[in-house]
Amino acid sequence: MDCGFVLLPAGAAAARLIVCEPSGRWAVALRGQLCATAPRVYETRSLADCWQMLAEAPASFVVVELTAGNAVALLQRMARLQRDFPLARVAVVAERSLADYEWLLREAGAAHFLCSPRQCGPLADLALGHLAQAPPPPRSLTEQTWAGLPWARQS
Repeated sequence: MDCGFVLLPAGAAAARLIVCEPSGRWAVALRGQLCATAPRVYETRSLADCWQMLAEAPASFVVVELTAGNAVALLQRMARLQRDFPLARVAVVAERSLADYEWLLREAGAAHFLCSPRQCGPLADLALGHLAQAPPPPRSLTEQTWAGLPWARQS
């Protein structure tokens, strides 16, 4: 029976904001748009490392830079995203020369497509909204018990 929601698997980490790019410039631009209380930005340099981190935190928001060298691999991974990581969302960033890929990547499931680091405001808002709605990681019985104690709510 499908209840319309997906639970995180046991051992899953809390949702993360993951940026996959070779240079780091998109992560810097994104951090500039996030508030001081925003979640940590986790950076990876390859699709393999990015998907490994996504496997550890399967409800994450991922920002991936499209390059001429990773276009096919990115499309293959995005084609399996809904099956492998139904709680995750992927946004794609790219150089202006790759702007023609936008609708292909949106069709593959990209939540957002961006070609200018100066326009990361909507991307930051989308990421924060996703992370705010992501389910919490499963807790052990001990963690649940401690969280339910009256003094656990005081701080």
